[in-house]
Amino acid sequence: MSPTSPVVVVFALWMLVFAASSQIMILSPILPRIGEELLIGESALGTLVSAYSVMVGAFAIIAGPISDKIGRRRILLIGTSVMTGALLMHHFVIGYYSFLAVRVCSGLAGGILSGAAVSYIGDFFPYNRRGWATGWVMSGMAFGQIMGIPIGVVLAGAYGFKAPFYLFSVAMAGTFVLIWLKVPQPDVERTQGKLTFARAVGGYREMLGERKIRAAAMAYFMMFFGISLFIVYLPYWLEQSLNATPNAIATLFMAGGLANVLTGPQAGKLSDRIGRKRIIILSCVGLSLVMLLTTVVLREFWMAYILYFVIMVLVAMRISPFSALLTAMVSDERRGSLMSLTVALGQAGFALGAAIAGPLYTRFGYGSNTVVGAASVLIMAAIVAYQVPEPVEPRSATAAAK
Repeated sequence: MSPTSPVVVVFALWMLVFAASSQIMILSPILPRIGEELLIGESALGTLVSAYSVMVGAFAIIAGPISDKIGRRRILLIGTSVMTGALLMHHFVIGYYSFLAVRVCSGLAGGILSGAAVSYIGDFFPYNRRGWATGWVMSGMAFGQIMGIPIGVVLAGAYGFKAPFYLFSVAMAGTFVLIWLKVPQPDVERTQGKLTFARAVGGYREMLGERKIRAAAMAYFMMFFGISLFIVYLPYWLEQSLNATPNAIATLFMAGGLANVLTGPQAGKLSDRIGRKRIIILSCVGLSLVMLLTTVVLREFWMAYILYFVIMVLVAMRISPFSALLTAMVSDERRGSLMSLTVALGQAGFALGAAIAGPLYTRFGYGSNTVVGAASVLIMAAIVAYQVPEPVEPRSATAAAK
């Protein structure tokens, strides 16, 4: 394969994140419509989110050591092809259990892809450019909010809840083609010798034996646990308390996506200069405060645009710096395992948050979701501040993007 521009690599990974994150995020704004069409109760809807997250976590653990052995390019190709098929399978959904089964299949594909984009960035880019690259790649999630989610909501309203998944399957298929044609396998160290279950487990045990990695993994768990508690039932609360329409919710996600696009790349680039931890801690403290104020200050729907914009700014400020930080905590041949481990724990946190969010919401109201979510975010800030060191550039990092 001929030499590839770093910009082309970033765009390919951006497409992957755009398609993968959009098919996850679309569930939240169309949950009410799914419940209506399939006659699913409020509390059970959260399990559709949890099922995906559980499977991502389970298969991430498996995919990490495999990617370290066979290379990141191959795992990207396998994951994008499986995800394309899983998204097309939404055509066969007829009720709660069939939807659950399809989300399980999608989660399997998500597990294969979990951490792959950021691991590839760690393989391809030197440490002092990973914040920039991660920021732009992760902005694919924001573009999903700006374009993918609103379009998906409109399609769901016009043609039923299955329509958005068809759209994202096309985007994922296009990503597969782009990776196949344009994304090379970086020249980095891979795991040597035969890959066995015992060896993979031993590798994870060895990593978790390091205090800094245990702390980083727990921080990643708390990051997703807190945001899940807050975000999954936010559309429900806005519809029930402020009479928000599905189209209004879609525009709210657009505002959040715009905040992410404006903030993510800049936060990543800034973290390349001043360090990752300061930005992560600042964003966590600010996010917890805004979460606590949500039910207090929101009295009219137009105010939700401002609040959600600020929330997404703060979320973007921690994702790309934290991801870049993680890439430097281990050597090249263990990077995929570490990223998959942290993603698995993050998905477990998101699944647990989504599962708890429903009972909290129905029994105590949305205010309880915001309080528990804010507390989780503050715990993450404390872990990063006192337990996670600021890495230096590893000697084994590839110079592919020099």
